[in-house]
Order: sequence, then structure tokens, then C-alpha cells
Amino acid sequence: MRNFLGLFGLLLGAVMLTACSSGDWRTASRESAGLAPDPAIQQQAVIEAYAADAFGWRGWFAVHTWLAVKPANADQYTVYEVVGWGVENGRDALRVYQTPTPDRYWYGAKPEKLLSITGEKAAQLIPRIQEVSQNYPWMDEYEAVPGPNSNTYPAWVALQIPELGLKLPFSAIGSGYADNK
Repeated sequence: MRNFLGLFGLLLGAVMLTACSSGDWRTASRESAGLAPDPAIQQQAVIEAYAADAFGWRGWFAVHTWLAVKPANADQYTVYEVVGWGVENGRDALRVYQTPTPDRYWYGAKPEKLLSITGEKAAQLIPRIQEVSQNYPWMDEYEAVPGPNSNTYPAWVALQIPELGLKLPFSAIGSGYADNK
């Protein structure tokens, strides 16, 4: 029994060390997961929310979340997501950018679609998302735990626009920080 426990402990330690290495973020996949409607085909307005395992060992228990909107007839999505790198040098935590692929892998982790709204309801809510995003209270702050972090932003938007109906998973650590404002 003692040999078994020793072997099990050694094996568990090796697995944990291997999992912690998780590769190089610079070469991790950022390809489309094929979840978002193609903006060249989908002419209606679209709102989507995504979650993917956080990078590295954090992905064992936490996700990274973001929002994407596409007004009617737009050829790209506008993605809203919070990231921490660069904030200490004066860069905004909330990054807003245009892309035809809002459903990209989050540094090797395949995203899951949390919300999809299309048509007239999306068209009505997109200007509100744009407006409240300009007033995000932690624009220049990022703290992995307890927040504000990548999960705080979508949670805060959901509090500002309840009819969005966005529910974040339990593993969206930092989403509760949105209740602070």
C-alpha cells in the first residue's frame, strides 16, 4: 500500500507539473471556433457572449469571458473584453476591437457560447451595450482576484442591461466584483 501511495503521489506531481507548463501563449491557437454567425452571411444584428478556460493552470477553475456585437449589415463584430497586460503602463483594461471572428480560441482554449441574440432585440440592445461600455467604472484597473478582471466587465454590463439575460458561469471568478458599483 505504501508503495502504491508513493507511486500515486509521484504520478500526481508529474501530471500537475505538466499541466502547469501549458505551452507558450504566443503560439497558442487564436483561430475561430466556428461558433459565431459569419458576418458576411448574417445580415441581422447579433450579440454574443463567450467564455473559455483561462490560460494555463488558471483554466482548471476559471474562465475568461467577453462580449461581441454586430449591428445589422455590419461586416465585422465589435469585441469587448478586459485583459490585464499593459494596464500597469497606462493601457485601458477594456479592449474594444473589430474582427470577423469574435469566437476565437482564448490562447488555446475553445470558447463556449453563453448567449446569442439576433434580430430586432439585438439591434435595440447594441447601442445600450456601446453606451454602458463607455462608462465601465474599472477602465484602468485589473486584478485577477477578486477583480475587476475579464469577468467583471460582462457581469457589469448584465447588471446595467438586465434584459440582455446574460448569466455567467460559476467559474467566472471576479464577476461578483461588478456588484461593487
